[in-house]
Amino acid sequence: MADVLPAGKTWEETPAGTTFRTLSRTVTETDLVNFVTLCGFVEPLFLDAHHAREGGYSRRLVPGSMTMCLAEGLVMQTGVISGTGLALLHVDFDAKSPVYVGDTISVLVEITESRASRQPGRGVVTSRNVVTNQDSQTVMVYTPIRMIRGHDFQSS
Repeated sequence: MADVLPAGKTWEETPAGTTFRTLSRTVTETDLVNFVTLCGFVEPLFLDAHHAREGGYSRRLVPGSMTMCLAEGLVMQTGVISGTGLALLHVDFDAKSPVYVGDTISVLVEITESRASRQPGRGVVTSRNVVTNQDSQTVMVYTPIRMIRGHDFQSS
């Protein structure tokens, strides 16, 4: 019989003050081309290196929304909400510095609030996610609010 993989944490298991760091990931040219093509971000700023340089950027710029998506993927890969996440309720993000093709990002997650929801068996967890590059420079800060299963969750 195969082992069961670890499940994500319930809202009760992630109290305010909990912190963790994700693995790192290098943003590739293929990542950029796939994202801008899939999402329709056909802006010269993301597709034309010369245009990016004329705009004051040193290399191919990565859209802020792509940076947030990659950061969220890194958070998901930790397994922290695997099987316990129910919804992304809200997110604010603040792009602090450009991210370029070739940069390596990681995320420091700090739980800032964890409380019971009005619905039984569910909680609302807010975190402050700080995305840094290979030089430990903060490139983005975003604050997701998620609905997470509780210990007593029952599906309807």
